[in-house]
Amino acid sequence: MQSESPEPFVKTNLRAILILVIFIVLISLLLFRNLFFKSTYLLKSFGELSVDPEIAFTNNKPTFLEFYAEWCEVCKEMAPQVAAFKDEYEKNINFVFLNVDNQKWGNYIQKFAVNGIPQVNLFDKEGNLISTFIGKQNELKIRDSINNLEKEDKSYEEIINDEFSKIQENNNNVNPRSHG
Repeated sequence: MQSESPEPFVKTNLRAILILVIFIVLISLLLFRNLFFKSTYLLKSFGELSVDPEIAFTNNKPTFLEFYAEWCEVCKEMAPQVAAFKDEYEKNINFVFLNVDNQKWGNYIQKFAVNGIPQVNLFDKEGNLISTFIGKQNELKIRDSINNLEKEDKSYEEIINDEFSKIQENNNNVNPRSHG
């Protein structure tokens, strides 16, 4: 009497397990898509939620100006923090978000020498540049700078973190930073 080979049985079970794993992964992605893709969604919504820069610099309110790109991993990391700032301060501060990939903002990119992102510029209500943050930043440092926008004694500060994304060459002739 010849015994049957266990190979068809094993192949069938492996196939069933593989299908089950794929199914579980797909269901998990569907159920937790907001968790997995929240930062990307936030970045895409920034442009829609933005105050027009021309209005922001003339309405007698301080301004939070962020230069970002949807492909920028550091921008994605900071998106929840920036969204929290917007939720907390938007009644008293203009929030302007400019995507560096949009040629429409080329004059602002050049004016503020943007070549590493994310770049956050904070302006007082008169439109004077008070702080520039380039790269990944500590939430408390940005919060302190936001809270200091109302003080009379202000001196400019630039804070650069080595964790930032270089702006890719584009039609705006913006040169990327030489480090980072």
